[in-house]
Amino acid sequence: MSKRISGLSAIASDYRAILCDVWGVLHNGQSVYRQAENALVQYRKAGGQVVLLTNSPRPNQGVASQLDDLDVSRQAFDAIVTSGDVTRTLIEQTVGDVFHLGPDRDLPLFAGLGKNLVDEADCKTIVCTGLFEDERETPEVYRDRLTNLAERQIPFICANPDLVVERGDRMIYCAGSLAKLYGELGGQTFVAGKPHSPIYDLAMKRLQEINGSAMPQNNVIAVGDGMPTDVAGALSNGFDLLYISAGIHSADYGPADDPNEAELEKFLTDHKAEPTVWMPRLCWATS
Repeated sequence: MSKRISGLSAIASDYRAILCDVWGVLHNGQSVYRQAENALVQYRKAGGQVVLLTNSPRPNQGVASQLDDLDVSRQAFDAIVTSGDVTRTLIEQTVGDVFHLGPDRDLPLFAGLGKNLVDEADCKTIVCTGLFEDERETPEVYRDRLTNLAERQIPFICANPDLVVERGDRMIYCAGSLAKLYGELGGQTFVAGKPHSPIYDLAMKRLQEINGSAMPQNNVIAVGDGMPTDVAGALSNGFDLLYISAGIHSADYGPADDPNEAELEKFLTDHKAEPTVWMPRLCWATS
């Protein structure tokens, strides 16, 4: 079983930088986890650097604005890298008109790319940022339209690989759930966010820009709560991992703030995951 730590301070001196997940670690879409915010602020005060690494389909400026709206301190991070940032590169490489599958709030993803957005009947590529009405819809609502698009062999770019996220006390389906269904229907999908390497490559590039030189990967630890994204991404890309157990999987071994360690160990073993260390919620130190 991986070692449980009482706070980020226990390992702060072992790493020069953190790649920290946002949704589920720093906030739940409605409320900020202030102890997590403080942990990142304290880590930076101690000389560490923080890159927020999120599967949000928004470019980093949009996530920064969202964090401002939630009153997250800018002292908690040095930079933000999003799935939207790396997805823009995939969109640039498309040929022909694009169907945007997702809410209008994600339209800044296309800004400046010169792409013509059309209805699904006329598209050559799908770019999915989420469900149109994620408060009430499920992926199954989209089965028929995705079946038709898959039969037309329309490529599907997924701007947010998360399957679900917490929004307050509810679980909300994300673009990754539609990409999963599209693949099951025989469609071709392209994903650049966590767990895939492009988003980690961009995060390391940002650290290099901050420092003026490349940072050794063994000086960096990833922090996250999602098995198919944060955990799989960190481990498959060779990063040490701090697993936050009170995230989207906490019901599998709860209670969230004091999990059953035997059940947690079984859960991690079943998912072939061995984080370097773990803790229920990100904090600097417990009293």
